[in-house]
Amino acid sequence: MSAWIKQSLGVAAKDANSEVKTRYALNALGMFVVTTIAIMLFATAGETLSTGTLAGVLWIVIFFSAMAGLGRSFVSEEERGTAMFLRLLAPSGAIFSGKLLFNILLLLTLNVGVVAVFLLVMNVAVKTVSLFLLTVIAGSLGLASASTVVAAIIARAHAKNALYPVLAFPLLVPLVLLVVDATRMSFDGLPLFGEGGRDVILMAAYTAAVIGVSSILFDVIWKE
Repeated sequence: MSAWIKQSLGVAAKDANSEVKTRYALNALGMFVVTTIAIMLFATAGETLSTGTLAGVLWIVIFFSAMAGLGRSFVSEEERGTAMFLRLLAPSGAIFSGKLLFNILLLLTLNVGVVAVFLLVMNVAVKTVSLFLLTVIAGSLGLASASTVVAAIIARAHAKNALYPVLAFPLLVPLVLLVVDATRMSFDGLPLFGEGGRDVILMAAYTAAVIGVSSILFDVIWKE
């Protein structure tokens, strides 16, 4: 195993260990999800929502949950004064990869709970399970990749909490449109090998593009 991979895994393990001890992100995300779904349930009680609306509601919950927790990946380093030590410990590429890996694992863990609770509480039937699962996975990867680089950009800003969703949303608009459309099709029972599959491919291309550009720019973002 190369030193770069070891350093990336070390950064991810450090963040995971910190999260296990503090449970800051999981607690914040969990409370947000429960509150949001409860509000949605009361607001739509007795109403029959279209599959498009249900898909939009699901990804609204996921998006704002991510905004509530994923920004901590770099902000916490600045607040605790460990950013300089991290710069000396590992190259910028390994730091970005480790932070990205942690955010992906955190978001996938969160989304397992979000999806299960949403489908149960909102009484939604998924007719094309394969398309739905691929959409959730591809959407989570894209959301985590964009959120990671935005977190690095705003880490040293004064109004971090306000800037994070403001900067992240324009970058995530194409992804959100794709995941909502693909999720709607999975609720409607459209086959995977069709428009839904095309959306999943576009999500993968989006994620690859974001990670590629972020990897190139991250050295400047992290050291400036």
